[in-house]
Amino acid sequence: MYIPLSDYRTGAAVATALVNTSPTVRAIGGEALPAPEALADFLTEHGVRASALADGRAPTDDDLFQVHLLRREVRGVIETETEEQAVAGGTVLAGRAGLAPVLERDSGGDWQWYVPTAPDAPLDRELAALIGVGLLGAVLALGHERFRPCAAPDCRGVFVDTSRAGRRRYCMPDQCGNRINVANHRARRAGSVTR
Repeated sequence: MYIPLSDYRTGAAVATALVNTSPTVRAIGGEALPAPEALADFLTEHGVRASALADGRAPTDDDLFQVHLLRREVRGVIETETEEQAVAGGTVLAGRAGLAPVLERDSGGDWQWYVPTAPDAPLDRELAALIGVGLLGAVLALGHERFRPCAAPDCRGVFVDTSRAGRRRYCMPDQCGNRINVANHRARRAGSVTR
């Protein structure tokens, strides 16, 4: 896998999505990665082309177990109290399978920095490197204050806000944000009815 250093958003988005697959966050839906097939779907959905699966091999039960362990570690990095802690955690993750950065031409002929992963790295380590590079890039480009807990009162999710404005409030806007908006709408409606 070649991880572009200029695209931290991908790794940060995968970090957010992975952490929020946990049954701790998804109290209603439960575990979002219950089987290797769900992990394969997750990787496809997020455009992760892992070298460990390049030969057409599907994720295994062991891959799934290791990714579940990685998910806990990534959550810990996102929940860090200081920028230094986030950088230290991101560096550990990036080093799992990441090799020395290389300068190579992209498909358009321009020079780009990439972090390649070790050719024999297992899936969870490649994923850790992608996420680590993304989290480090987010700290550099946006600052640690973009590592946040979800604003929904009944949610334990966390996320990295890579939005341009930096005003994201929910770990899963389509779920947590909608739930809050519906509750607020019902409260306003009930208030106008009782007047």
